[in-house]
Amino acid sequence: MELPVFYAKDLQPGDGFYTMDEPTSKYCIQVLRKEKGDAVLLADGRGYRYEARITDDHRKKCVVQIQTYALTPTPAPQLRIAIAFTKHAPRMEWFLEKAVEIGIQEIIPLVTHRTEKEKLKMERLENILVSAMLQSRQWYLPRLTEPEPFEKLVSWHAGQRFIAHCLPENKSHLLDAMQPAVDTLLLVGPEGDFTPEEVALGLQNGFKPISLGNTRLRTETAGVVACTLMAAVNR
Repeated sequence: MELPVFYAKDLQPGDGFYTMDEPTSKYCIQVLRKEKGDAVLLADGRGYRYEARITDDHRKKCVVQIQTYALTPTPAPQLRIAIAFTKHAPRMEWFLEKAVEIGIQEIIPLVTHRTEKEKLKMERLENILVSAMLQSRQWYLPRLTEPEPFEKLVSWHAGQRFIAHCLPENKSHLLDAMQPAVDTLLLVGPEGDFTPEEVALGLQNGFKPISLGNTRLRTETAGVVACTLMAAVNR
């Protein structure tokens, strides 16, 4: 049986003991019914995997003793998606959860001319990322950046860069356009798509236009499809 994994944001390599916060302690002791002497795993979100054993099964401040720890390899290549958040918060939260489970390393809320939602509840979204990281048994917490203006992000010049849009022009499918083992940034627009001016600006800055398929997708669906295809190229 797999050991449960708990998030330990403040844990540092070399620490001998760690006290879980109250929500984590309650889940560990009351929900999972772990007891003194039971083994657990901890993740700090920075790549370290800690093996530990419970020394105090207090339901509000569970204490564990660190047995061993190791740094897991950094995911490569770095896969990033910049996506315009919509006003439908549950849909975008669903997207974040699935993007993390698929293995995206960075998510950038994109502010475009047609973006409907620029102010985000970052703490709530971070909690969704943590939960998805633990559920999918990963050791690196994906980065969720502050919202970035489209005009600023198109100046990004690292790795391969793509823009997914619906304007009628010749576009390659992402599976055909993307090369494996190369850092990647992909832009997904808002409801109503990017404006023609934004698409033109992206192309002028070296972004390659791509298609995600033959059907028109909702923003959050397009995001999940894009993440899945990027992961598939680097399978």
